[in-house]
Amino acid sequence: MLTIVSGRRSVAAMLPIAGLVAALAGCGADSAKGLPPAPGAAGPPGDYQRVIDSAPVAPASAIPSGSLMAKIKSRGTLIVGGTDTAALFSLKDPVSGKTTGFDAALSAMLAKYITGKPNTKLVQVTVNTREALLQNGTVDAVFATYTITPERAKKIAFAGPYYSSGEAILVKKGNTRITRPADLNGRTVCTESSSVAADDVKKVAPSAKIILFEQNSQCVQAVEDGRADAYVLDQAILLGDAYRDPKVKVVGQPFTSEPYGIGLPKASPEMKSFVDDWLKLIQSNGTWAKLWHATIGTAVGGNPPAPPAIGSVAGS
Repeated sequence: MLTIVSGRRSVAAMLPIAGLVAALAGCGADSAKGLPPAPGAAGPPGDYQRVIDSAPVAPASAIPSGSLMAKIKSRGTLIVGGTDTAALFSLKDPVSGKTTGFDAALSAMLAKYITGKPNTKLVQVTVNTREALLQNGTVDAVFATYTITPERAKKIAFAGPYYSSGEAILVKKGNTRITRPADLNGRTVCTESSSVAADDVKKVAPSAKIILFEQNSQCVQAVEDGRADAYVLDQAILLGDAYRDPKVKVVGQPFTSEPYGIGLPKASPEMKSFVDDWLKLIQSNGTWAKLWHATIGTAVGGNPPAPPAIGSVAGS
């Protein structure tokens, strides 16, 4: 059975790390009240900014005249499609107004690589607007936990993948009945209406009753209120929720694989090659790992996962 509940959609991000579920127990309303320190604040002071400050700048030879990179360099700002509501990945501090996190820093570092300065302008995107904003030139790149798929790659280009995740399960803190996908059978399961999670749930738990909301916070609230037994979505989104709200927890491990890429305009193939080369550089010189430690690692600890190989999935 499928029930759809109206609301607004918000975009968030995800995390592909085995063993993190135990490290994060909690979940998130969209309010900033009571949030933990911003990424970087939980580690040694200044780590987050130091990673950005030490990020590389492309040689002039890598930015040919007439390319999208040259246009961005001349403008002095990278226009980024993304969100500012994703804990650990791209979250706006209501006091300082600064947006920090893994994706936010990546976009700042790409801006620095092109222009010499980490100047970005954020344009809010949703699942339904990402491709259109790339196609009409409103944004230069999309950093929004954007799953690479062959179907989407027909419309836009993807650099990466730069991170991987998968569908996972969020439940109320005291719930011990649901620990794996099969436990969703006969339960009421919430997910976002614009995601593919509903189809994934049907595959692993055919008898689950699925209810759909358009906004992440609505699904979290449904679990807290008992209207849903579980919330299924990308693990990193759920871990971000759990990081912000101690009333819920993430259980088990991802049961699907979701590679994430940086969305780019298909009309500028030189930009894809340029960004892929940049991703390889920050992976090989240790910048990617340092950024993980300064953002995601402030909440979960341990060593960073190995990033996926660039160009390793269909559509990338």
